Amino acid sequence: MLYNGPKCRLCRREGKKLFLKGERCNTQKCAFARKPEVPGKYGKNSMGKKTEYHGQLRAKQAGKRAFNLTEKQFKKYYDEANRREGTTTDNFIILLETRLDNAVYRAGFADSRNQARQLVSHDFISINGKRAKTPSIQVKIGDKLEVKKSDSPLFSGIAKRKDNSPNWLKVDLAKLVAEVVALPEAVECEQIDTQTIVEFYSR
Repeated sequence: MLYNGPKCRLCRREGKKLFLKGERCNTQKCAFARKPEVPGKYGKNSMGKKTEYHGQLRAKQAGKRAFNLTEKQFKKYYDEANRREGTTTDNFIILLETRLDNAVYRAGFADSRNQARQLVSHDFISINGKRAKTPSIQVKIGDKLEVKKSDSPLFSGIAKRKDNSPNWLKVDLAKLVAEVVALPEAVECEQIDTQTIVEFYSR
């Protein structure tokens, strides 16, 4: 089950910004900037040795939360990455980055992955002209994403934004369309500790 509580609490728990609230995370309203210590009894006054397992667990939790996934979903991506040819770490992050909801977020059509997931689930996005209501769809090279209800207030002002999309996406913010032109490079992906996460799951 996905976490539905305060998003900023997750950033505080992991000790870094996960940008779960989009642009708000870059403003003075960001709760992590004002109160960065770990919440609850595990806060700044907690004692105890930080083991190797603790570091692996925190890396896994941070990655899972950054992509807004359940434990079952996150583990499935590791299993699939481990089955494929190539390095598990590279396969893992590419599988995560090429989820439809993440592509919508990376294209700049949504302020956060959570909002991108809602856009997909509520039938705002099409792939190659066909409806796509499943956030976990894997996009591939050549796929064209388009916002179907571009007159919605949700997209007002997007055309005036700076295009900060990664190189693996060709984006036209004025038309609200994007094309997958390559596979993501590691430097363009969400900076989660994939090596430590793979070590956690391969124990």
